[in-house]
Amino acid sequence: MSEDVEIVLTTSGYEKLKQRLDMLRNVQRPLVAERLRESKQFGDITENAEYEDAKQEQALVESQILELEQILLVAHPLDPSSIPVDHVGLGSKVTLVSEDGSDEWELTLVSSIEADPNQDMISDESPAGEAVLDKKVNDIVEIHAPDGILRYSIKSIGK
Repeated sequence: MSEDVEIVLTTSGYEKLKQRLDMLRNVQRPLVAERLRESKQFGDITENAEYEDAKQEQALVESQILELEQILLVAHPLDPSSIPVDHVGLGSKVTLVSEDGSDEWELTLVSSIEADPNQDMISDESPAGEAVLDKKVNDIVEIHAPDGILRYSIKSIGK
């Protein structure tokens, strides 16, 4: 990851990444190290499935630690006062209403690093995120989805 890249995260997203890194370093890493020590007791490590499994887990944990360290090196939390309410931007909570009024959807626009569609944390790089970015209340947005084009009106924008 290039150091001239800037990643903007919500305050809670930034804190979650820091907590995840801390958990990997201080909980997962020692647990994997203990598994490695224990698996060496099962005999020849060249034919030891438990040892190989522990080594793979160690590689996964170390790669996750490295990735999070690199992200946090270039990431910074979004200042809540900079979240716009007159148009949709990063950190905005947006309420959308379907064209026929039958469906309402509240989403939060975030960077791709902290996107979680199951929690309605929508990436600014996704079709829905790109459709609402920089729009204002009462604007009509078209979201290109696998099922076709979905049309919504922006009902409200908040923090």
